[in-house]
Amino acid sequence: MRENFKASLDLVLAHEGGFQSDSRDPGNAGGKCTNLGVTQRVWEAWVGHKVDEAEMRSLTKELVAPLYRKEYWDAVHGDKLPCGADYLLFDFAINAGSFRAVKTAQKSLGVIPDGVLGPLTTEALITTNAKDFIHKFSMAKESFYRSLVNFPTFGKGWLNRVAEGKKAAEGMIV
Repeated sequence: MRENFKASLDLVLAHEGGFQSDSRDPGNAGGKCTNLGVTQRVWEAWVGHKVDEAEMRSLTKELVAPLYRKEYWDAVHGDKLPCGADYLLFDFAINAGSFRAVKTAQKSLGVIPDGVLGPLTTEALITTNAKDFIHKFSMAKESFYRSLVNFPTFGKGWLNRVAEGKKAAEGMIV
């Protein structure tokens, strides 16, 4: 829901953390870095020019919020979704892409998984039992993360994020 973007962004940023340049992170390939969960490659595409480490270090919540809204929240139609589901899809879109987030939600709902959040998927999200959806979606996210080759390196953090995200989403149910 529209009023849930700020709360969802705050939760995402708490998980994403600050500046890092871990070469084991695929988002940092080629000597790139990440700040507030935004990779240098994504930020360069957003601002339309190359940026250096100093500019990446200077990113703030206020600077990255419009990117997160347009590229991830709007991509999963967060304003149209029930509280909790909006946050989970937004969070997963950031880590795995909006197509995968929507497709995973569709599989969790028993809707044809085409990766497009249209009226049937939206209606299913609105009418389904919220706790059941949150549980199924969280388990699907966990499966996805476990399937990744870099799970041994980053898996503990991903699984913590799934568990904390599940708890936060359940707390958003109205």
